[in-house]
Amino acid sequence: MVSNRRRVLILASGGALAAWLAPLVRAAETKLGKADWHAIQRVISDQLAALRAGEEAKAFSFAAAGIQTQFGDARAFMAMVRQSYSPLLDARYTEFLEGAVIAGTVVQPLRLIGHDNTVLVALYTMERQKRGGWGISGCVIAPSTVQAA
Repeated sequence: MVSNRRRVLILASGGALAAWLAPLVRAAETKLGKADWHAIQRVISDQLAALRAGEEAKAFSFAAAGIQTQFGDARAFMAMVRQSYSPLLDARYTEFLEGAVIAGTVVQPLRLIGHDNTVLVALYTMERQKRGGWGISGCVIAPSTVQAA
């Protein structure tokens, strides 16, 4: 869930998403159908459920191969999530926003509302894996100017 060094994301503001992403080494997607977006959202939802349940190995399994290599094992991955991505664990409400393919990179935003009504946006980058499924290749949490009711 640490962003790939080759990618740079600019913070989301006012409900509008502006992102600049460097080209990927691998051939990238240019357009995705509804089935792919549903599959991407399912991967993120399933990982969030596993993270919140403390199911380290299951949460780690949704990470793309590069992230798995970077962290080596589920325990190290989970420690990083707890330290750097606590809003994912603590959100009282989540909502998927419209995803996009930007410069060949698949980005799926997720609105997070904390118990204190703070609104953040988690910007997930996704990669198609060798077996055809989707893996989470990075995540950046950005503040939002949207306020929770």
